[in-house]
Amino acid sequence: MSKENIVSDKNLSSEQRAELLTVLKARFEKNMHRHQGIEWAKVQAKLEANIEKLWSLNEMERTGGEPDAIGYDEDKDEYIFCDCSPESPKGRRSVCYDREALESRKKHKPENNAMDMAADMGIEMLTEEQYRALQELENVDKKSSSWVQTPTDIRELGGAIFCDFRYGHVFTYHNGAESYYAARGFRGSLRV
Repeated sequence: MSKENIVSDKNLSSEQRAELLTVLKARFEKNMHRHQGIEWAKVQAKLEANIEKLWSLNEMERTGGEPDAIGYDEDKDEYIFCDCSPESPKGRRSVCYDREALESRKKHKPENNAMDMAADMGIEMLTEEQYRALQELENVDKKSSSWVQTPTDIRELGGAIFCDFRYGHVFTYHNGAESYYAARGFRGSLRV
């Protein structure tokens, strides 16, 4: 497949772009506590100037992430979007941590892994710090959990970390990177 075909596969039709922008605007206006001081018109202008980022946001939406703007980086002039769904995105669950973990499983392999899915979608999996910052905006993952980027030293020993919100607190746990559960997915972020 040529590089041109790969790029064209990641374009949305004008109708899909319009529909996605309508969904994102409605979510933005309904959840102003996530992005105080940010104006939708400026966000929309930035999105319309970066249509490849719209494809990634559409993937976040398609897999149940309910992405929304949660910040603005003045130094880089970028809006920060994050999966804000109440529970870990349904279309990204039952995945192990990364390709190495997936290939290490002898039986009952999941269909995919979190790190490759995030890369394919053009997004970054949240770090533990980003996950905790999201929880400051609103509590998510009260019944589910989400893989987060794992420090190299933990990953080299075969582990991976995930987080959730229980008993009024954010918890970080460890598991074998090859494990996967129906209630564990991952959350991502995207800068536009």
